[in-house]
Amino acid sequence: MANVLVIGGTLFIGRALVDQLLERGDDVVIMHRGQSTPFGSRVTEIRCDRNDSEAVRAALTGSRYHVVYDNVYDWQRGTTADQVSSAALAASAGLQRYVFMSSIAVYGEGGEFDERDPLVPSDHPNLYSAQKAASERALMELSRQKGIPVTTLRPAFVYGPQNPFDREAFFWDRMHANRPIIIPDDGLRPMQWVHARDVARAAVLAANNQIATGHAYNLASYPPITQLEFVQSLARIAGKEAKLVHIPREQIQRAGGELFAPPLYFGVYLDIPPIIVRVERVRSELGLELTKLDDGLRESYRWYRQQQRPQPDFSWEDRLIAAARS
Repeated sequence: MANVLVIGGTLFIGRALVDQLLERGDDVVIMHRGQSTPFGSRVTEIRCDRNDSEAVRAALTGSRYHVVYDNVYDWQRGTTADQVSSAALAASAGLQRYVFMSSIAVYGEGGEFDERDPLVPSDHPNLYSAQKAASERALMELSRQKGIPVTTLRPAFVYGPQNPFDREAFFWDRMHANRPIIIPDDGLRPMQWVHARDVARAAVLAANNQIATGHAYNLASYPPITQLEFVQSLARIAGKEAKLVHIPREQIQRAGGELFAPPLYFGVYLDIPPIIVRVERVRSELGLELTKLDDGLRESYRWYRQQQRPQPDFSWEDRLIAAARS
């Protein structure tokens, strides 16, 4: 049984991770800033904003953990390399592994990358990419200077039950309402996906395999699929017809279409320039085989059907589609 700290363990990846840790019999402490967790008395809670480095240091003073799983990124304020390093240093006494949740966004756009390729610079225009890359570099520097054993994970688009982002559900909402689905341009931008449970499995494997020390691991379906193929897979799983409307990306953007806030036109953040990664290392070193996309989507769809979904406002989409057709 291990004594573990999970920074952010109440949503999606963190929730899937804590489920697996509790099943293993680990003693789990969750650091979060919410009011409760889904796990009740099975976990210990530290209520703390991980972006508040002084509060994190105070909360962890005198504590000893075998493993720290750092899952949190603050989408409103960002999370800096200094804030990540501060948590790693505060928890370093007796630490056997610090597992940091990064992203394939650290590679930037275009190309096909493996874990040896360079990361984006700290002044990269995408704040998320820049901060994740800077955090990885800072942690690896701590590993060299302080001996903190670090592993980083780089997932692609994450899907599955409990998804807080409007991704799979965005399209199923429209299919169930017999609505058209907007496809930007030809819909051939490639995408890669990974189930939240597989990300959690990778984290546990990385924490328990000595070979993972100092390594990064890409987590993504391979080969990639196109945006069109993704939507068609969602339709097939739901037993629905996907009514597709192709609209030039430039026209969508002129009309105000957004990637991360309404009016969304292709789920949350799913129409970005492609980043394709290879995944041989996680298979060969950690023995992880990813859930097949259709199998994972079936799980996600069963969860989706159990939710009370708000009625979407389709008025912006109606105007955009009408303008495109005219």
